[in-house]
Amino acid sequence: MFRTALRNVFAHKARLLMTVLAVMLGVAFVSGTLVFTNTISEAYQKSSAKGFDHVDVAVEPETQANKGDTVGRTAELTQAVLDESAKVPGAASAIGVVNGFTAIAGKDGKLIGGGFQSQGGNYWGTKDARYPLVSGHAPKGADEVLIDSETAERAGYEVGDTVRLSVDGPVLDPKIVGIFTTDDGNVAAGGSLALFDTATAQQLFGKKGTYDEIAVKAKPGVTQAALQAELDKALPKDVAETTTGQQLADDQAAMISSQMSGMKQGLLVFAGIALFVGTFIIANTFTMLVAQRTKELALLRAVGASRRQVTRSVLVEAFVVGTVAAVTGLAAGVGIGAGLRALMGTFDAAVPDGPLIISPSTVATALAVGILITMLAAWLPGRRAAKIPPVAAMSSVHAQATTKSLVLRNTLGALFSGAGIAVVLAATTMSGSDGQAPMGLGAVLLIIGVFILTPLLSRPLIAAAAPVLRVFGVSGKLARQNSVRNPRRTAATASALMIGLTLITGMTVMAGSLQKSIDKMAASAIKADYVVSMANFNELSPDVEKKLKQLDDVTATSPLRNAPSRIDGETEYLTGVTGGTIGKLTELKVDDGSFKVSGAQVVVDADTAKLHDWKAGSSFTVNYEDRKKQKLTVAGVYEGNDMIRGILVDNAALSPHQTDPADMQVMVKTSDGASSATKDRIEKALGSNPAIKVQDKKDLSNEIAQMFTLMLNMVYGLLAMAVLVAVLGVINTLAMSVFERSQEIGMLRAIGLDRGGIKRMVRLESLVISLFGGVLGIGLGVFFGWAAGELLGTRMATYELVLPWARMAVFLLLAATVGVLAALWPARRAARLNMLAAIKSE
Repeated sequence: MFRTALRNVFAHKARLLMTVLAVMLGVAFVSGTLVFTNTISEAYQKSSAKGFDHVDVAVEPETQANKGDTVGRTAELTQAVLDESAKVPGAASAIGVVNGFTAIAGKDGKLIGGGFQSQGGNYWGTKDARYPLVSGHAPKGADEVLIDSETAERAGYEVGDTVRLSVDGPVLDPKIVGIFTTDDGNVAAGGSLALFDTATAQQLFGKKGTYDEIAVKAKPGVTQAALQAELDKALPKDVAETTTGQQLADDQAAMISSQMSGMKQGLLVFAGIALFVGTFIIANTFTMLVAQRTKELALLRAVGASRRQVTRSVLVEAFVVGTVAAVTGLAAGVGIGAGLRALMGTFDAAVPDGPLIISPSTVATALAVGILITMLAAWLPGRRAAKIPPVAAMSSVHAQATTKSLVLRNTLGALFSGAGIAVVLAATTMSGSDGQAPMGLGAVLLIIGVFILTPLLSRPLIAAAAPVLRVFGVSGKLARQNSVRNPRRTAATASALMIGLTLITGMTVMAGSLQKSIDKMAASAIKADYVVSMANFNELSPDVEKKLKQLDDVTATSPLRNAPSRIDGETEYLTGVTGGTIGKLTELKVDDGSFKVSGAQVVVDADTAKLHDWKAGSSFTVNYEDRKKQKLTVAGVYEGNDMIRGILVDNAALSPHQTDPADMQVMVKTSDGASSATKDRIEKALGSNPAIKVQDKKDLSNEIAQMFTLMLNMVYGLLAMAVLVAVLGVINTLAMSVFERSQEIGMLRAIGLDRGGIKRMVRLESLVISLFGGVLGIGLGVFFGWAAGELLGTRMATYELVLPWARMAVFLLLAATVGVLAALWPARRAARLNMLAAIKSE
């Protein structure tokens, strides 16, 4: 039986090629994802570990916990703490570290790096082993700066050039006095690093004689643990806490691994979709192969082979096919992983240098996935063939599905579909994250149910195309009959395309609806013409608002400041605004009371009010970060949104309690309204600062929607894999269908149907099957998009369903294109059949 199985594999090489390709693509996606994520994770971890080579123990400020009504404060690492750290036994040196956001502009005036990766710090002098100088000398004073060698190379800067940069608002134009190298992971990933002398860095980053961290280097022979113990004894416990360099590296590696796991899971989901779609093709292929060899298998049964031997024979074929597909898929996956890494560079997301990581677990996963998926898909056709009595198989009595099996299938499909719809509808009535898991379960049940019912659905839906097919005469009529002749095969082929288009359509409906909702939110909640903020969402200097207020055409401004506080023993963040102007800059719907922010009067969003059981007129005591208390009164309750929410307090009341007031953003109203000329004037007034963004309402909504747009584009790209697998499925089905109908096609040629008519018949059959899958996919996608929107609407008041008719038409056209392209080779093969040889074939 084993030799028989191997001979069958080699006897049907052409027929199994499409199955190998389908499995190979899925395996390639899985292994490519694992290679890519493992490679960049390893590269970042090694780069991060290098960054801690010069730190044996890090001393960090102790943060007091929030207790009762008191807001915990962070201790300060002063010069005295630094001096004490340098004196402990076993310490070779101690360096005070100051760091913060520093935006560097290129020669074109645009921000270098990725915002969050644009960093600044202090240079300790020539003995600072962290940043070896390549050229130049150490900086002295606010007019001198060092920049890293990679940033200098990217931007074309040299020693002696003047560079524009910004820390928290004001623009600086220091001279580049030196260029250094670094192992900093942010720089390796495409960011930038600027270094000042320590006094300047402390002034720019608001540290004023203190440090963010103290890096202590051990003497030769002293372990990190021993040095940490000495520091713990010498330093006050309420001021400093210590961590070894090894622990810092391990924590950083764990954080990177955690961040990469999200990307890995997302990519593996799409790999799973491709494999799921491929499973239909494999099952379809083996069903047809087994059906074509029914008499052969019956003969084996007649000469003594048992049912188990017949099933094992089919599984051996699947094992051979799966192994070949898994090995080739693994090789292709390594190439995909390398290509994805190179592709990241084109999106300004450089990856630190490092080898391509092909771990044993990746190899094992690729082989297991390829072989198991193939054998699982082949098991049912093999088992079904083995159960057919030899006499029935010889006489082809088994050919038609029994009424009992059809009733059972349709009943099962109806139950799954009904359960799926019920669970999805129930999930839409839930709030927020509570409905996500039920909705996912309902979607899976409904897709399975529709897949089971697809043979039943194929007849009426394909029959609807009959009037159009009549236009093509005999070829059209034959195409319609052929497409419903074997509903199970048609269903399996169409389902592969259906799943891909379901996901694409559902994501498109959601993205379009979200964009519309965000536009409505920006238009309805904000009356300000512009919102000014930092490129990395850090805090703005209060000087920015002062400069904006001095502009002639600016009629109103209000900064938004965040400040921690304690209310009823819980931490609450207050949002400081200018009480006299905030009403002119926002248009928030008030549910209770009035929108009045002044002195001790505040307004709160509905969610916060519900949490604390507040209403207009309620009073509460707030404990500020300086540990002083104030009694505040709720003047009104408003409907919050993703742009403005929380407790709005007058800055006149809040700022005196803040040690270092800073703005998250500044809202601006102008006399001339939003225009490109007004925006240019504001940007120039702020010194054409690369670190500052000036955005109108449209810019704000686009920024919020950018994440969804990026995700949608990724979905399109990744689901292209599933669509490609579906194309292979259509080709496979048609090719094997042509083989089965060789005698019939020969007879059609003999009675007068020319080659053009044969080609047209196969193409129309493919087109009908593909459009059938496309209609089902788009219908399910719209339903899932609506349901997900209903769930999201519980958290976004402005949510509105938008059906992208133009894109859905494009998707249907895509399904038709898939059908036409997939039919090219099978149609050509059918037309070239020798009619006499085909008629004589069995």
